[in-house]
Amino acid sequence: MSSADAALAPVTSRRAMAFFAGLSLAAILAGSAAPTPIYRLYQEAWSLSPLTLTLIFSIYAITLLLSLLTVGSLSDYVGRRPMISAGLLLSAVAMVLFIEADSAPWLIAARAVQGLATGALTSTLGATILDSNREKGAMLNSLMPFFGMAAGALGASSLVTFAPAPLQLVYVVMMTLFLALAAIVWQMPETASPMAGAWASLKPHVAVPVQARRPLLLISPVNIAAWALGGFYLSLMPSLFRVATGLTSPLLGGSVVAVLTLSGAAAVLIARTWHARRTLILGTATLIPGVAITLSGVYFEAAPLLLVGTILSGLGMGASFFGASRKVMPLAELHERAGLLAAFYVESYLAFSLPVILIGLVAPHLGLPVASYLYGGTLMMLAAMSLLATLLSRQN
Repeated sequence: MSSADAALAPVTSRRAMAFFAGLSLAAILAGSAAPTPIYRLYQEAWSLSPLTLTLIFSIYAITLLLSLLTVGSLSDYVGRRPMISAGLLLSAVAMVLFIEADSAPWLIAARAVQGLATGALTSTLGATILDSNREKGAMLNSLMPFFGMAAGALGASSLVTFAPAPLQLVYVVMMTLFLALAAIVWQMPETASPMAGAWASLKPHVAVPVQARRPLLLISPVNIAAWALGGFYLSLMPSLFRVATGLTSPLLGGSVVAVLTLSGAAAVLIARTWHARRTLILGTATLIPGVAITLSGVYFEAAPLLLVGTILSGLGMGASFFGASRKVMPLAELHERAGLLAAFYVESYLAFSLPVILIGLVAPHLGLPVASYLYGGTLMMLAAMSLLATLLSRQN
């Protein structure tokens, strides 16, 4: 089905594809969050250092970036369905590696493969959602990752706490889901016409349309802060929560991550009818005190304070990400959508991974709480920069 045909396809078919793409996007982000509550078990079983944990976490983001830079826009040329199917099958392979893992190198390999698959899928699925539902596409692209990460963290922590085979079962569940989705995609309508230039598109590049460059620059500081916050929660927050509160249940560690991401999803729903500028301003203004209260909870070793800060941080993160998406993504034409999404996610996943590596380096020397204070303070400064820039901007 060509792009023109897709536009004329029955509304039910387009809605089905939007639903499928949104579900698949949530699923792959659930898979990315699933190891989070299990990291502490790996650390105890194999005597892993904090730096090793952050490297295992960050290799995912690094390979994801490589994938975005090479095949991030490939679906614009070969069609959405082939890329979705290939990415889901590769995600299933990553789950097999997790199931077989018995050392840090196995985890690194699993996360590397998972990053390659997720890089191919995030831009492709995001573009598919926009193809199928331009009106609500930005909201779905912002909402589904939060739901996915919450489901992955909470589901994995529940299985780790209550089910057998804590190091394997969640990956078996995810593998089964990925294989099912890989089969179902071929029953969905294609939303992009194949065209020449596929091989040339594999050359690493960042495709930011001229009309999107200034808006992207404007939202970059808070976008970096929001993703760096998410990276910290998904890698080290369960460990920090344990150090700060003395509570050791994997379910609690996973729940803190779920609180952050579900708050982010709630913010997207609350702000779904707001203008992008208003969403950015309120999201950024909420993110700053949220991080401050979270750090206060760590300092005073108060779990309730930490959770309140996490809720506010999640609301700010979700609104900021949604506002950024709504401000930037609609500026791309059909043939530019996957390329711009790739560029947007390159920035986002650099912020998601590199700061966490730095904190993994300094935490053994300063202690995880002190390192978190420095980390959080930097995020608040970045958010404040973006808030000032947005307030001074006259653009909606």
